[in-house]
Amino acid sequence: MTNRWLRRPAGAPDRLSYGADYNPEQWPREIWREDVRLMREANVDVVSLAIFSWARIRPDEDTWDFAWLDEIMDLLHAHGIGVDLATATASPPPWLAMKHPETLPVTAEGRTLWQGGRQHWRPTSPVFRRYALELVEAIARRYADHPALVAWHVNNELGCHNAYDYSDDAASAFRLWLRNRYGNVDALNHAWGTDFWSQRYSDFEHVLPPREAASYPNPTQQLDFARFSSDALREYFVAERDVLRRFTPDVPVTTNFMVMGETNFADYATFAREVDFVSNDHYRQPVADSRDELSFSAAWVSGLAAGEPWFLMENSTSAVNWQPVNRPKRPGELARDSLAHVAHGADAVCYFQWRQSAAGAEKYHSAMVPHAGEDSRLFRDVVALGARLGELSPVAGSRRAPARVAILVDWTSWRASELDSHPTDRLRYRDEAFAWWRALVDAGVRADVVHAGQEIGGFDVVIAPVLYSVPDALAKTLAAYVAGGGHLVTTYFSGIVDENDRVLLGGYPGALREVLGIRVEEFRPLHAGETVALGGVDGAAAEVSGAGDLWSEIVDVTGEGVQVLARFEDNDELAGLPAVTRRSHGPDAGSASYVATRLDPRARAGALEVLLGAAGVASELPEPLRGRVEMTVRRCPDADFAFLINRTDEELPLQGIDGEVLGGAGAPGARGTLAPREVAVLVQRR
Repeated sequence: MTNRWLRRPAGAPDRLSYGADYNPEQWPREIWREDVRLMREANVDVVSLAIFSWARIRPDEDTWDFAWLDEIMDLLHAHGIGVDLATATASPPPWLAMKHPETLPVTAEGRTLWQGGRQHWRPTSPVFRRYALELVEAIARRYADHPALVAWHVNNELGCHNAYDYSDDAASAFRLWLRNRYGNVDALNHAWGTDFWSQRYSDFEHVLPPREAASYPNPTQQLDFARFSSDALREYFVAERDVLRRFTPDVPVTTNFMVMGETNFADYATFAREVDFVSNDHYRQPVADSRDELSFSAAWVSGLAAGEPWFLMENSTSAVNWQPVNRPKRPGELARDSLAHVAHGADAVCYFQWRQSAAGAEKYHSAMVPHAGEDSRLFRDVVALGARLGELSPVAGSRRAPARVAILVDWTSWRASELDSHPTDRLRYRDEAFAWWRALVDAGVRADVVHAGQEIGGFDVVIAPVLYSVPDALAKTLAAYVAGGGHLVTTYFSGIVDENDRVLLGGYPGALREVLGIRVEEFRPLHAGETVALGGVDGAAAEVSGAGDLWSEIVDVTGEGVQVLARFEDNDELAGLPAVTRRSHGPDAGSASYVATRLDPRARAGALEVLLGAAGVASELPEPLRGRVEMTVRRCPDADFAFLINRTDEELPLQGIDGEVLGGAGAPGARGTLAPREVAVLVQRR
């Protein structure tokens, strides 16, 4: 990532950008002028254009039509609106799929996914790539010098519907990827453990993607195929990016990630190194605590962006159309959700889409201009947010102020911990990471999200939940972190395997046994609805009691300096055994703590109180606001910007926090209170 931001006209001030995906091809030309008028009213300064326009630009193999795109580019520029111009490759036109069905993806069961939806293409298809790069080059040549162009938007949500392709093209590319990874077939056989079930290979040409089999496919084959599939998408992105850079080396290139919910088909930690700035799409999930999930995802994106500003490419003004039940957002949530992303580093707030479609699969998905038109509550909220973002322009360009606590996430652990044939099929990696995030917010403690491989030495506490896969290099990094004074917290099902999903022998938690000072011989997962009681230990700094579910273990203390913070209770197998431990590594070193079950909120809060207290970490919020307000901080050379996000449906007093409210007299917090679902920004000058 090179951290190049949107190009701006000479002399244009920095600002928080505002806009949407714009699809003028869905509307007659008389609507276009109405659109730009309303965009100006809403303070829109950027739109993503031509995302799904391949069929318009090239209606057949021998015909190109740029006239409509020329016209809209000129119109937008005339009204001061920049264009994040897409390469239009997300969905090929029907004629290409019919002429070249060998470009269509194939499922693990051998079914072809036909045109009629979107993203019906194989990431490894040489035929598709030839046509796609022809399109990219034609667009780059035509618009390289257009004054409206502020950034390039490669494809769209790469892999959203076609991440895993099991075709013959994919098989050939997978074999090449494996040759590059392992060098020879004997190394592959060792990594995959192919002597089990007589899976041993004598030639790379015999290897297939993990297509539907009579029983469970080899787990490392599944893991490597997931890695390969992510790499194939990234390689495809780089191919488009390099064409664009050849014609416009000064125009930044991005593609929109999908850090939200259970989306893990792409390892965005590797993608982030290839873009000029990080972009993300996020939609509120139909889950409990969805507001906090939004903040967790936004903090994760900020970690991928290494604290630099990033682009919220898509979110929703109100209801989506793809959940089982699609409810509109409550009053105030449009602004609250978008500003929560800004609080975590977004310098652009954009939506899908500008004008709500009258036809097609997403016609009931909300937009900035709804079916009801400009005379609507929704559009008035859109205009109000545009004005608010204008007031917050001093925030533009500021970086995330580092927290003292970090949650460490790891794509390999996420993918591998949820493979089949495991002690339980109920474990969800992201749920455990999110539970720790939510507990920190409940405690009023700021936290960052970092990924394995990033520098962690600057954090007082690092929480690494379900760190299932721990290669030797990561084990050494964590041990050095503790030896250097850091406080590590990890959980059940951590340190179990190496990078190839091979078990680290000698007892669990494998790679982390020594630093934690414990040993486990067997896992003891819990049935649905089954819980285990936890009790505190006399003399502990805080009460660590409550219950656990999903998982338990029989933990033996093996190292010196291990303190038991909580024990299991009322269970004939577990009673009296350690449930939460903390090993101090000496006066000049840190500590390493282990949690052997999935803690309920009460027990997690108690454990955090002890673990954060040992590291000297406390909330920056006054007591009345802890748990009710989420605080994040962005930093520029002469000031900090403290964002205060009301997590409740109550009005809260803003007292005991330094700083002046950013905005006019009517800005949130200006009257000393924070209304339900509001976000206030305080300037703390240095």
